[in-house]
Amino acid sequence: MATVTSQFAYVEIRSVSAHARPFALKPVGRRVHSFATCIAHVRERGVTVMAEPTDCFLRELELSDGSVVAIRQLSSGDVGCVVWDAAIVLSKFLESQEFKLPGGQRLSGKCVLELGAGTGIVGIVAATQGANVIVTDLEDLQELMKINIESNSHLITGSCQAKVLKWGEEVKDLVPKPDYILLADCIYYEESLEPLLKTLKDLTGIDTCILCCYEQRTMGKNPQIERRFFELLKEDFKYEKVPLEKHDKEYRSEDIHILEIYRKT
Repeated sequence: MATVTSQFAYVEIRSVSAHARPFALKPVGRRVHSFATCIAHVRERGVTVMAEPTDCFLRELELSDGSVVAIRQLSSGDVGCVVWDAAIVLSKFLESQEFKLPGGQRLSGKCVLELGAGTGIVGIVAATQGANVIVTDLEDLQELMKINIESNSHLITGSCQAKVLKWGEEVKDLVPKPDYILLADCIYYEESLEPLLKTLKDLTGIDTCILCCYEQRTMGKNPQIERRFFELLKEDFKYEKVPLEKHDKEYRSEDIHILEIYRKT
């Protein structure tokens, strides 16, 4: 697993991208109080967390109504501890007029599941749109997701909770079938592709919409991993690419793609 350590929880990890983007030209985090202080604050609110103290960095994302989602990132850890560009693009797409139904909220009251949630930003934004969300990732990211959920609870109009989910394992406790499954930059490790596709097959119903946002990378084995993902995807799913002009007008890039994916009938 890759490890990142940088002053802004951004500089080192961003080196995997081939292109800079308008929304990533400056450091995307500012140092805030220690993670131990973050934990203490959340424990006061009745949320159980057990993480060890470390520094955290704040990433703020302004929503279309002017409210600000504040996401804490860790200064060091695995790739899930920071906010990636694809997560920002998908978050802004979820609240865009192109995605919302005319005269209403497309996500309001819907059951939404995020896989590989990391910091939880995409699921939290979905919850601000009225969705009932479960953000999932490995055990070591649960504390970070819980803190970010609690820190943004005043913006949530649906609901949001964090759960452990390891791709490829049983998903019995994650029923009923979600209306939407969210994926942001999960096409990354070759060894995770088959477990990811198994989990998608286990979780999806015929009407489940998977929104998969990923950055197309050209370095190293990334093109090979991307090709393999689509080979596996086509076995059980059909998909369409969301045109770039339907992405958020500011938070978009030609090398970040959003797919709408459904089970084959």
